[in-house]
Amino acid sequence: MLTYFLFIIGFITLIKGADLLVDGSSSVARRLGVSSMVIGLTIVAFGTSVPELVVNILASMEGSNEIAIGNVLGSNIANILLILGISAIFCPLIVKKDTVWKEIPFALLAVFVLALMSNDAFFDGASSSNLTKIDGLVLISFFVVFLYYIFGLVKRDSQETLPDSVANDTEYSFTRSSAMIIFGIGGLVVGGKWIVDGAISFASGMGVSEALIGLTIVAIGTSLPELATSVVAARKKNVDIAVGNIVGSNIFNIFWILGLSSIIRPIPFPSNLTLDLFVVIAATLLLFITLFVGEKHTIARRDGIIFVLAYLTYIVYLIIRG
Repeated sequence: MLTYFLFIIGFITLIKGADLLVDGSSSVARRLGVSSMVIGLTIVAFGTSVPELVVNILASMEGSNEIAIGNVLGSNIANILLILGISAIFCPLIVKKDTVWKEIPFALLAVFVLALMSNDAFFDGASSSNLTKIDGLVLISFFVVFLYYIFGLVKRDSQETLPDSVANDTEYSFTRSSAMIIFGIGGLVVGGKWIVDGAISFASGMGVSEALIGLTIVAIGTSLPELATSVVAARKKNVDIAVGNIVGSNIFNIFWILGLSSIIRPIPFPSNLTLDLFVVIAATLLLFITLFVGEKHTIARRDGIIFVLAYLTYIVYLIIRG
């Protein structure tokens, strides 16, 4: 009963945490003189990726490899198809040129790099595929390059006029804004953990595989912070945070979380998850192509519905496969 109670309270904590994180981050953006997109790609993306980081480190240390890999792949798929889809249904998402041509391609690069590293059996004829400590260091190196790019955006923003999406936000004191961000992230982590623990308890007696749990229950559970944050941001018309949160989280998940996890302990890459890796590639390509179909650089409500239907189709496939 306690698990079920915390499962329900987890959703309330998650939504409130997302609300605090969006408002606090927007205020910090205004005070620091940087755009909402930069804040979305950094503070918000990192904050909402904390549940994935915690789950993956624990799963990696315990040798639950399918949960560790499935969590990242499933989260990235859910981020694009489910979360951006739902966010676009609430409010059409107008994506900035830099995001279209730089950040989304960087997210695509991340998954291509992972595909190369996780297919030793195909490329080298090895008996198994593994993400080694060297692979982890390479992934972290790409993450450092991404951070360098972000610092360039911060420097550029400091020399330009703030966009309306930031300039019109409510401004709080730096202390209050920082507290809102900290409590917001805390709410996301605690709420997400309660939800994941409850969901796993529901499924533990069903005899399903770790891969299925990782790709569905754990992935969706750890993506709930991104869902809550992006939907709240979209409803507040802060599209930059809604989109930056998702793109940044997908980059964080592969370069930072899988990189760190494989440094802590090499992770065998199960061959049965290769198809799901290609689904991540397909979802990222779909996002990129969508921005040039119909209204340019916009994820319309129609696109959002298509994204969500595609995700539901994928979940049905996983259930049948599992």
